[in-house]
Amino acid sequence: MNRLHRLIRFSLLAGCLVPALAVAEPVVSLPTIEHHRLTLELLPDSHQLIATDRVTLSGGSPGRTLAFSLAPALRLEHIQDVTHCQNACETGPELAFEREASSTRSEPQRVILKQPATARGNGALELKFSYRGLVDDPPRDPRHLRFVTPSETSGHIGSEGVYLSSESQWYPDVDGSLATYDVTIAVPEGWTAVTQGTPQSDQGHWIVSTKSEALTVVANRFEVKSRSWTAKSGQEIRLATYLFPDEAALADEYLDASARYLDAYIPLLGPYPFSQFAVVENFFSSGLGMPSFTLLGSGVIKRHYIQPYALGHEIVHSWIGNGVFNRIDRGNWVEGLTTYLSNYYYHELMGDEAQAREQRRLMLMGYAVYVRPGEEYPVIQFSQKHDEKDNAIGYQQSAMVFHALRQEIGEALFWKALKQIPERYLGKAAEWRDLERVFQEVAGRDLRWFFAQWIERAGAPDMEVAGVRVQPPAGSSGDMNKVEAMVHIAQQGTPYRMAVDLEFVLDEGRTHRTRVHLTEADQEVTVPLAEPPLAVRLDPGLHVFRRVMRNALAPMLNLYVTDVQRTVLLPTVSSEQPSPFRDIVQRIVAQEASKPELSRTTVRRPEDKTTAVPAGSVLVLGGPPENPAATDMLRYCGDHVRFTEKGFAVEGKAYEGATMALLVSCRRDDHPGSVVTLLYGVTPQALTRVARLLFFYGWQSYVVFHEGAVVARGDWEDRMSTEVRIETR
Repeated sequence: MNRLHRLIRFSLLAGCLVPALAVAEPVVSLPTIEHHRLTLELLPDSHQLIATDRVTLSGGSPGRTLAFSLAPALRLEHIQDVTHCQNACETGPELAFEREASSTRSEPQRVILKQPATARGNGALELKFSYRGLVDDPPRDPRHLRFVTPSETSGHIGSEGVYLSSESQWYPDVDGSLATYDVTIAVPEGWTAVTQGTPQSDQGHWIVSTKSEALTVVANRFEVKSRSWTAKSGQEIRLATYLFPDEAALADEYLDASARYLDAYIPLLGPYPFSQFAVVENFFSSGLGMPSFTLLGSGVIKRHYIQPYALGHEIVHSWIGNGVFNRIDRGNWVEGLTTYLSNYYYHELMGDEAQAREQRRLMLMGYAVYVRPGEEYPVIQFSQKHDEKDNAIGYQQSAMVFHALRQEIGEALFWKALKQIPERYLGKAAEWRDLERVFQEVAGRDLRWFFAQWIERAGAPDMEVAGVRVQPPAGSSGDMNKVEAMVHIAQQGTPYRMAVDLEFVLDEGRTHRTRVHLTEADQEVTVPLAEPPLAVRLDPGLHVFRRVMRNALAPMLNLYVTDVQRTVLLPTVSSEQPSPFRDIVQRIVAQEASKPELSRTTVRRPEDKTTAVPAGSVLVLGGPPENPAATDMLRYCGDHVRFTEKGFAVEGKAYEGATMALLVSCRRDDHPGSVVTLLYGVTPQALTRVARLLFFYGWQSYVVFHEGAVVARGDWEDRMSTEVRIETR
């Protein structure tokens, strides 16, 4: 996840208002910061930051009013004009300034001054800011049930660690600036500071030679391991890990994985934009991508966070988001493209088509589960993720847009255009219209319709096979087995222009696949076949982003979580005994406290004596020994699941013993789109860890646990690619 989304900064202000009838003056460029030379002292025990920042500005004019942003807790002591300071001196004439206090703790103060007349010949100005203060916002756990979510903090300097990001507003900044940095950081003995760019030979000195939106600094008691590495392309890159002593043994695993992903993506995206890539351990929960490093919480590091959707995702951000920047007020394309290349395409690149298809399936599922009809918004309106609906649109749907574009213009042109994005925009900001321009120029044809349809239009295609006719070819003679299949494909609403695969099922399990092009709401396509088909499937490979109805999905916990009507059936539990079930219910109730009462989850206790099966989705906590409703509700699972004397069986395979637990969801055909989900542990101890992470396991029909670790998982049938049987006469 890229987190260098800049907060809205205060702009540079005009010195005065222009009278309505005044003659218009020539347009002048707004001043921006080109370079920061920062000297920091970090004092963790007292939460203090002591700093100077020599900023180089360009584009201003004498007498203009300048406004800088700075964290409200930092006290600015003085500003000096060092533009013509001789022999690298550190002092110059002091400038008068005003401070406009922020209205809240989260908003920066404004530092306002008049631009002095002592600019260099090229118009550049150099000012030295001296300031100090406390940065003390300890990380807080997020207030929701989602699993991998960063803790919330605006920045912290403490004995447990240092984290200063753009949200910390810890150095003077000007809206719209893309700057380079020269940073010297002093920390206590035994500590190491890490920031962007290249570490220098003198301890604590870093040079950031590529322009960046913001600078992040972290520090802790790290064990550092690095290696000089040469990519297959010949580029030399420093790979490094900054890990806590308990995880230091994992260094080589992360270094090897970093090299593997860099070798995969350099041919696709061009030279790596920085001189190093580092994996840095964080003292709170995080998964953040910064220019030249990724910041991962200890819990993540311990779980070997080297998968494509994890470390691979952060490495792709080196080009997309941290090399080429994003104007989030004009639509965030960065997360969609990064998700496509890492979470999805890496599996294709490695030849794992089964996992690639699974990723496409998960993207369609995420949209179906979290984006209800009528609640869609266009991809171009996505700025950053606040909830799972944003994730489904801004990450998953956006990723599938790039998949559709690849199919539209072809392999060679798609990858050629993609490589030109970093070539043209490295160190600059790009938006959707810039991407449209690149792909259009490379493809050599108009793609306005494509971006209007997939980026600027809310929703997704909703299509089905509405009918199939099989008949002999017109005027045919000779081979009587040859036929024409007339397939009627219907789209709901305004039709999409797209290509989609049809797969015909033949005798003995053979298939015939063809691609057809759709443009109409009701369209009949004719497909010649060498023999009569038995059935036809629409988009069997799940290559088209489309809306899938909830009742077509495999049953899973996430269908319960997102159902309009939800009921929890509690077990019989002693109030004096600790219970993992009680913890789950407390979390659900706490999260839903702010919702209107009618939209909250209904909690039903055994003493309620209600026997009627509730409408909607039902979460059953506990098996038959502690929950009388378990046996009755499990009838929805048919032969998939049964309880045994010492445990349970799934699809005929027995799992027995005190350490075993089961999370299982089954379809409710009496309430289409709803499920019954059951959480059962042979003993309470078997559920201790599972209950804490329950909502992380929301995408499978069943998950079997042994001592809290997953030992089996899978899905019952899903209907995402509906098979329509063809009657033969």
